[in-house]
Amino acid sequence: MEYIQREITPINNEDLFIVLDHPQARFDYAAHFHSDYEINLVLNSKGKRIVGDCVDAYNDLDLVMIGPNIAHRWISDNDNGDAHVVTIQFHKEALEYPIFNKKIFHPVRELFKNSAYGIEFSGETKRNVKDLLLNLSHKQGVESALEFFRILYLLSISPDQKFLLEGDNRLDSVIRESKSRRINKVITYIQEHFQENITLSSVSKSVGMSESAFSHFFKKRTNRNFIDYLNDIRIGHASKILYETSHTIAEVCYASGFNNISNFNRLFKKKKGQTPSEYRINIQKIMTKF
Repeated sequence: MEYIQREITPINNEDLFIVLDHPQARFDYAAHFHSDYEINLVLNSKGKRIVGDCVDAYNDLDLVMIGPNIAHRWISDNDNGDAHVVTIQFHKEALEYPIFNKKIFHPVRELFKNSAYGIEFSGETKRNVKDLLLNLSHKQGVESALEFFRILYLLSISPDQKFLLEGDNRLDSVIRESKSRRINKVITYIQEHFQENITLSSVSKSVGMSESAFSHFFKKRTNRNFIDYLNDIRIGHASKILYETSHTIAEVCYASGFNNISNFNRLFKKKKGQTPSEYRINIQKIMTKF
């Protein structure tokens, strides 16, 4: 079973949404999930798209909306950097915004709710919305917000919607949907203490298990060993600091729970395919916040 990674997205509470415009994208990442809504446009690529437990072929123009906490991944047949990917991410709390309680936004509320099943758009919808998505990162101020709402509205009234997941067949991460109170307690503990000198011993004790029993339990539940999972959380946090601040690499390292800069650089490059400094430069090229 493939490990499904929890992603920490770059959006802040102050942001309405973010746009990631990557004209030379590569699909070199594992299946992942996050707590935000996502609209994903993929151009100049074809291959296999994974949303939850739905595996479909996609072609040169693919447009999908995915709700919070749904695992997803694109696998290109020819991952040569020719793909162009535009991603919009916005808060899971968007459904609670007062403006969406107004009658005129009822279709948008339904869109948000239906995105829990993953939505593929086809026909005229994806052709019309494509240009809006491609131009969104060039908008400024209120104009960008209006264009964002326009995109949501066009998607919400589209007759070209296909739900990718069916009811109880939705595949969520083992961690997210586990019925085990113990694994949920472990994940919460790691998320609250990852910046500290957290150890296998301390986590095991937090749930009243021996280290060997805990290691077996955690691996069975997450298909990931404890140290790898902890490092994923720390690298995700480090990524967020890198694009949000001008902190030095050393400061980012220690603020993310690492105590050795060389080890931090090595693990970061292994996971992200680039050094922390390279990541900071590259993410600033493709990301626009609104």
